[in-house]
Amino acid sequence: MLTNFRIIEPSKWLVGLFSLCIATISFGQIDHWETAVYEYNTWSYLVPDAPVDEAWNTLDFDAGDWSTGAGGFGYGDGDDNTVVPTGTVSIYQRIEFDVTDKSVIAAAALTIDYDDAFVAYLNGAEITRELMEGEGQPDYDQYAAGLHEATMYDGVYPAQYGLTLGFLEDHLNEGTNVLCVQSHNESWTSSDMTSRVYFSFGITDESSDYGPTPGWFIPPVVLTESNLPIVVLETDGASIVDDPKIEAVMGIINNEDGMNSITDEFNEFYGHIGIEIRGSSSGTFPKKSYGLETRGPDSTNYNVSIFDWPVDNDWILYAPYSDKSLIRNVLTYKLGNEMGEYAPRTELVELVINGQYQGVYVFMERIKENPGRVNVDELEFDDTEGNELTGGYVIKVDKTTGGGIIAWTSPFLQAAPAWGPVHYQMHDPEIEEMHPTQLEYIESYVTAFETALDGPDFTDPEEGYLPYVDLKSFVDFMIVNEISKNVDGYRISTFLHKQRLSEGGKLTAGPLWDFNLAWGNANYCQGGWTTGWEIYFNDVCGGGGSLNNPFWWNRFVEDPTYTHALNCRWQELRMTTLHTDTILAFIDEMETYLAEPAERNFQRWSILGTYVWPNNFVGDTYAQEMDYLREWTIARLSWMDENMFGTCEDLQVETDTNIELAIFPNPAKDQVYLQMNRVLADCRVQVINQAGQILINQSISNQAIPMIDVSGLAKGLYWIQIFDQEELKATKKLVKN
Repeated sequence: MLTNFRIIEPSKWLVGLFSLCIATISFGQIDHWETAVYEYNTWSYLVPDAPVDEAWNTLDFDAGDWSTGAGGFGYGDGDDNTVVPTGTVSIYQRIEFDVTDKSVIAAAALTIDYDDAFVAYLNGAEITRELMEGEGQPDYDQYAAGLHEATMYDGVYPAQYGLTLGFLEDHLNEGTNVLCVQSHNESWTSSDMTSRVYFSFGITDESSDYGPTPGWFIPPVVLTESNLPIVVLETDGASIVDDPKIEAVMGIINNEDGMNSITDEFNEFYGHIGIEIRGSSSGTFPKKSYGLETRGPDSTNYNVSIFDWPVDNDWILYAPYSDKSLIRNVLTYKLGNEMGEYAPRTELVELVINGQYQGVYVFMERIKENPGRVNVDELEFDDTEGNELTGGYVIKVDKTTGGGIIAWTSPFLQAAPAWGPVHYQMHDPEIEEMHPTQLEYIESYVTAFETALDGPDFTDPEEGYLPYVDLKSFVDFMIVNEISKNVDGYRISTFLHKQRLSEGGKLTAGPLWDFNLAWGNANYCQGGWTTGWEIYFNDVCGGGGSLNNPFWWNRFVEDPTYTHALNCRWQELRMTTLHTDTILAFIDEMETYLAEPAERNFQRWSILGTYVWPNNFVGDTYAQEMDYLREWTIARLSWMDENMFGTCEDLQVETDTNIELAIFPNPAKDQVYLQMNRVLADCRVQVINQAGQILINQSISNQAIPMIDVSGLAKGLYWIQIFDQEELKATKKLVKN
């Protein structure tokens, strides 16, 4: 837990809202649930072509001249009982219902299937809204702030919003009430519109004054305590939209004893944030991911440390939805970090927004330049010459659907049989912040790398591609994408970064990003298979578009130096980080850790046993989802063991058992001392990198404790080998810091 966190003093109105949220979060003791309003009841409705009386959502309003019809409302595409004209921007609907005994109602739930946005009211008081910007009643011709697809037609549970006892005490009448919903479309050209509404009560005794809940109904989840940190967001009723970020307050509860109650103080973080929806394909899911900035009271970005991570102001709340294990990204980034390459830090949490439980999320770092994240030097706008121009850059190959801007297009096509272009985007700095000279430099550097890789001398250690790249990072990047059979690997969410020349200056693969469709979770392009190489994606699915693999990876495995490094690294990792037992132990640990949170998550999002794009496997239980992940991983590791590129016999030699070699310090920074149990007459030492290249070849004859200078070696893994009269006597692994 963070011991030196900063509390950013929130505005007074937000403090009040947080107090209200926490004070009323718990429902009373509930005996059973009943439904007072069904979608198919007869509603009064209006498709307006002019402003509507602001009193339309109150009990006293006379809707006698409105139309009536059975809900739901929409364009008549199979999930609507009352059809409205195509091109409708908004529908106003209201229905009256009676409450027999208010004292036995401890909670209520609004369940709504909608496309694209809505605001709901009880007796004139706003219950909640989604994708409608601004405050108060939206104008009749206001468009939704984003797209939201209805879900019930596809067998997926609709959106649900719990009304707390405090809200009901203030706004529910004993006697007649009116429920009103104002639904809006994203544009008049939209192909669909849906509004299907249910309103249910949690009853504290055995009375039965209303109707049965639908067969699919699940009571709202009430989070009281968790073994995960609890993140609480309050937006003052504003909807979180795709863009721009809205103002909100965030509190995080993370107690040292590992048990957190919703009523505990915010002790990890408490302060202002800006927040927006993020994600491309995942943006269509009802469970949304969010990007957020920690801010000061004046809305400027504010660097903080959360979960003892390096200070920054950019964070992500990732929503595992189609990934029903909830941990595919967590697992991948853990492996990446343990392999010595930076990957975003993660923390599993449970999220509450405006009093509504949202499920299990992954709080994580956003990829950006930062000494604690992607460790490249910050590039200032006026860094246009010399060493400063050479770094640092973070670039990516990715979709542009999330607002990405193509910085340049490679002169080389994708790997055959695909024939489309490869587009590059600038991630940090963004292209709008760059000097033209900087963009020209990084484009020229990447193009020079590609030119060398494509050329006839690509395997030459000096004339080929090797001088341009950090070989280990590309090997590790490939291993992680292949072990997880990442169907998006190499072609989407692929990051590269480049440090200044003074810091090494080579193009480095990573960080790893977006593995929710990996580890057997995609049913297209052989993503669920445990066999085959993902570098050959284009042979399976490649076409003429831009979302296919670059030619690099096919070319790499034609180079014996690369495949030697790949095979050696694979063998080393299979004994440590990627040992089957090590990975399975972590999956087991996560399943135990998430036992209760996962149960709540899948009560909130009832998708177990239901196909969610692009599931390759659909388990009826969380345990079955985790069993599938384990079984798939075992099979994938076994296939890669049998089919790994290259050879690495030279690093698995039999050594003279009479020679005992010790090296210290290890890891080392500048010098390494060698100690053997006997002095050799004609002895020399070699230091070899993962590509099998001899970097140091030094005589150490008749030295009792030889010293080797390794200060000129880059950080990474090496092997020290001792020879006596050309015969290999001993091999030891060296880690260079």
